[in-house]
Amino acid sequence: MPEPYDTPQATAPPGGGAPALAGADTATLAGAPAPAPVVPAGRRGRGRHGGRAAAPHSLWSDAWRDLRRNPVFVVSALVIVFLVLIAIWPQLITDGNPYRGDLSKAQDGPAPGHPFGYDLQGRDVYTRTVYGARASITVGICATAGAALLGSVLGGLAGYYGGWWDALLSRIADVFFGIPILLGGLVFLSVVTSGSVWPVVGFIVLLGWPQISRIARGTVLTATRQDYVQAARALGASDARTLLRHIAPNAVAPVIVVATIALGTYIALEATLSFLGVGLKPPTVSWGIDISSASTQIRNAPHMLLWPAGALSVTVLAFIMLGDAVRDALDPKLR
Repeated sequence: MPEPYDTPQATAPPGGGAPALAGADTATLAGAPAPAPVVPAGRRGRGRHGGRAAAPHSLWSDAWRDLRRNPVFVVSALVIVFLVLIAIWPQLITDGNPYRGDLSKAQDGPAPGHPFGYDLQGRDVYTRTVYGARASITVGICATAGAALLGSVLGGLAGYYGGWWDALLSRIADVFFGIPILLGGLVFLSVVTSGSVWPVVGFIVLLGWPQISRIARGTVLTATRQDYVQAARALGASDARTLLRHIAPNAVAPVIVVATIALGTYIALEATLSFLGVGLKPPTVSWGIDISSASTQIRNAPHMLLWPAGALSVTVLAFIMLGDAVRDALDPKLR
């Protein structure tokens, strides 16, 4: 009788061949998983069907996949692309002159070839509405780019270095936060004689960077505590390399979200300042200027006010919806 803990002995089958384990469960051996095949070095990195293995997902690839499936993003992006196209090439949808007027047709309603009617000076409202997109889009994009760049640089440096540099920039930002932006525009732009877009852009950048600066500072402060940043510093990476290669790619997402939403706000701010007479000035074509001139005739000729005001509302709404969609896609807490 074999002992309970005896090891099965290998026995050779009749007629020769490889020895088998005596008493082993043949069904168990047959059902055992086969060893993984050795993949040749030349075929590594390929998928099951011979193609390349799927690349690891990143925040940006996941965000882009979510944005393409979001109808809010698709609709708002299409509207913004259309507005940018007509701002660059208004001749695509109109061949009129926004400065040409006929006083005999002042305040007339829609007519063949002039679907939006005429304004106080007999100018085509449709043509002026199309050309008004250029000033608003230019102010919004340039002001957002300037505020985002200035705020990101100052806030990132404050969050990375800390100390007296952080305290100084934080106090400067607090001073600008204490200035009401509308009141500041009335005071600052009232002494500017130029009616172009650049004084308005400069003013918005001057008062808009502190908001983005705080976002950038907080994001960089969080990133500097991460292990990969500490490892880069321990390996001797310079401050510039650490900021540009390790911190900036991981801290830029919140800045993009805030800047996208702020773009619509800046367009509305430009229209408000132009309506009050301190923003853009004639002969610049602007929705705010046309709304201001039509506000006194809203009962006699409401079409003069409704079309530029409607275009302004659609533009601001499109950029705010785009910013909300981008925020939902880039915020990992909402996944």
